[in-house]
Amino acid sequence: MMIDYSMANAPLQKELSAGKGSGVYTAAFLSSPLASAITGAVVYVDNSLNAMGVGVDSPVLQISTFLKATRERESIFEEARDFAIKHLKENLKTSTDPNLAMLVSHALELPLYWTMPRMEARWFIDAYERRLDMNPTLLEFAKLDFNMVQAIHQENLKHASRWWESTHWGKRLPFMRDRVMENYLWSLGDAYEPQFQYYRRMKTWINILTTCLDDVYDAYSTLDELKLLTDAVDRWDVNAVEHLPNYMKICFLGYYNWINEMAYDTLKEHGWQDLIHCYVNEVNWAHSGQIPTMEEYVNHAWTSIAAPVMLTYAYLLSTNPSVNPITQEELDSLENYRDLIKWASLIVRLANDFGTSWDEVERGDNPKSIQICMHETRASAKDARDHVKHLISEAWKKLNEARFVDSSFNRSFVEIATNLARVSQFMYQHGDGHGHDVGVKNKEHASLLLIKSIPLP
Repeated sequence: MMIDYSMANAPLQKELSAGKGSGVYTAAFLSSPLASAITGAVVYVDNSLNAMGVGVDSPVLQISTFLKATRERESIFEEARDFAIKHLKENLKTSTDPNLAMLVSHALELPLYWTMPRMEARWFIDAYERRLDMNPTLLEFAKLDFNMVQAIHQENLKHASRWWESTHWGKRLPFMRDRVMENYLWSLGDAYEPQFQYYRRMKTWINILTTCLDDVYDAYSTLDELKLLTDAVDRWDVNAVEHLPNYMKICFLGYYNWINEMAYDTLKEHGWQDLIHCYVNEVNWAHSGQIPTMEEYVNHAWTSIAAPVMLTYAYLLSTNPSVNPITQEELDSLENYRDLIKWASLIVRLANDFGTSWDEVERGDNPKSIQICMHETRASAKDARDHVKHLISEAWKKLNEARFVDSSFNRSFVEIATNLARVSQFMYQHGDGHGHDVGVKNKEHASLLLIKSIPLP
C-alpha cells in the first residue's frame, strides 16, 4: 500500500522495492563502517516522497490518524522502556567491556530523543574514538566538520558579546545576569547548522533581553515600579518613561527601540505583553503569600518561562518568505500558541524547575512545581521530583504528537521548537546552567561546544 502510494506520488517516478535497487544500496551503506557514526537519524528511501505534501487519501495519513487515536495508550511501550532500563542497569553491574558500559551509562542518563543534537555529536566523537573498530578516516572527517562549524559558532558568540557590551547594561544595571554564552547556547541548540547564522545572532539578542526582563521583575524592582513598567509596555508609548525610575527608563527604552527596529508589531502585542503579565501574576503571588495549585501553576508557568516569546521570534527568524511564505494560518497559530509551542514551552518550564527550583526558593522566589506538589499532596521531595519527571515525560509525548498534528508550521520551525525542549534538558540536567551559579558540569559542556576544538592527529 505504501509502496504503491510512493510510486504514484513521489517526485522520482521509478520503481521502489525493498528487495532491490535503492533500498539494497541504502541498507548496505548503513551496515558498513562508513555509517557507524550515524545515530538518531531517519534515512528516507522513498524517491523523495518525504519532501512532498500528503494527500487526504494517503495511507500515510490514515496510519497517522490511527497512531494518533492510539497514542494515548502507550502502556506497552512504557513497559518495554522499563524492561530495557532494568536490564541495562543489571548489565552495568557485570559488564567487562568499558566501551559498552560507557554507552549504556550514557543511554540511561537521558533518552536519545531528548538530547541536544550538537552536544550528543560531540560526545559520540569521543566515544567512537575509543572503539577498536573505528574508522580513522571517518573519525578525522567528523572532527574536522565539528571544528569548522564550531569556528562559525565562535564568531556568532563574539558578535553577541560585542552587542551586549555596546548596550552598557552590564555596568549601568549590575543586578542583571551577564549570561552571553549561556544565552547563545540556547540559540545554538535551537539550530546549530551553518545556514542558521543570522537566526542564532538575532535569537541570542532575544534571549539576553528576556533574561534581563526576568531579572527586573523577579529580583530587583518593587511592586509599584513594576506596575508602572507594565503599564508602559501595554501602552507602548515612549512618553511613558517620564514616570519610570532611571534604571527602568534604560530598560524600557532598550526594549522599545530594539523591538521597533525588528518591526514585528505582532510580537509586541502577542509575545512580550503576555510574558510581562505572567511576571506580574507571579509578583502578586509572592507579595500576597499565595501558593497556586499545581493546575494553576502549570497553566501559567509555561508562558512565564518566556519560551512562547522565544518561539514566536524563532518562527519569524527561521522562515524564508521566498521559500516558505508566511501564511495567515501560521500567524494565527503563533497568536493562539498551538500545541507545538505549548508543550515545548512546558518542557522548558519543568526542566527549569527540576534544575533550579530549590536554589530559587532559597533566594526568595515563588515556589515552583516541585514545592507546589509537595504542598498540595504532602508528598516527599523525592516523590515530588518523580512526579515532575513524569510530567516531563508526558509533555514529550504531547510534543511528539503536535509535531505531526500542527501541520501549519514549516518543518524548520517544528524542528527548532523541538530542539528548544532538548536544549532545556541539556541546560538543567546537571543543575542551573543559566542562572546565578552555573555548575562545573555545565561549564565543561559549554567549553566543549564553544571553546575547545577537537584535537586532530
